[in-house]
Amino acid sequence: MTSLRKVLYLGVYMASWMIVIAVEDSPRAENVRWVSLDFKTLLKWTAAPSKYTFTVQFTWEHSDQWMKSPNCIQITETECDLSNELQPRNREYTADILTESDDDVDYGLDEFPHTLSPSFNPYQQSEISAPEFTVEVVEEGKASVTIEDPLTSFHKNENQLSIRDILKNDLQYKISYYKSGSTGKRDIITKSNRGEVAGLDAGQSYCFMVAAYIPSRSKPYQQGAWSIQQCTPGQTNVFQELSLGALVGGLFILVIVLITIITVTVLCCKRRNRSSQTYQSSTVV
Repeated sequence: MTSLRKVLYLGVYMASWMIVIAVEDSPRAENVRWVSLDFKTLLKWTAAPSKYTFTVQFTWEHSDQWMKSPNCIQITETECDLSNELQPRNREYTADILTESDDDVDYGLDEFPHTLSPSFNPYQQSEISAPEFTVEVVEEGKASVTIEDPLTSFHKNENQLSIRDILKNDLQYKISYYKSGSTGKRDIITKSNRGEVAGLDAGQSYCFMVAAYIPSRSKPYQQGAWSIQQCTPGQTNVFQELSLGALVGGLFILVIVLITIITVTVLCCKRRNRSSQTYQSSTVV
């Protein structure tokens, strides 16, 4: 009986030792972060290479329920696409990354390390990409800017949704513009996909950039990425067209030419004076 008890104790000890070794060797998810653009939301992390897998579950504010992401159960990758799971979008979510063994031994879920993510609200924090736009001069001193809403990766009734389909009336656009050759910029805000910029100097070229603007968000997340700059044609002079380096080079060449002209002129005058003096001397003799 005593021998049997010792064998049982030894078996329990060995099992516990195996669990401790497995847990100590299992890599914990680190550097957990959310990456979200136009509401496509990925949870990313880093971990040392190993034979272990990861399972991602998430919950939301004022809830004690945890949901597993169906596409992120026992995965070997260190990222999980939660775009479709985080619904509704205007809600605070927290994810939990569980490290698991890929063998057939059931060590118990609570034995392996968990790593919680920061909280994240897709509606309030997803970054917005740069929009495309066109600009044209509609009349003297006025330009019209037409903006195209960036598309998302979501579809409804076979139609691809834009950021306006999600943000609706919260979406506005900031239009930044300046006169070609000037450093002073001005901004206007439009609530629609079209903006009118008035008070421009007639015949001058102006450059424009556009970015999504969501004033209902906190300040760090209010503005999206700036678009590529576009400029209207205008009656610009040669100095507006040239770069600073070209202007400096041109001025340098001009100075050299002036010095050369002055030097040649002085030498010619001296030679003429010398010839005149020589002629007068010969005449007197």
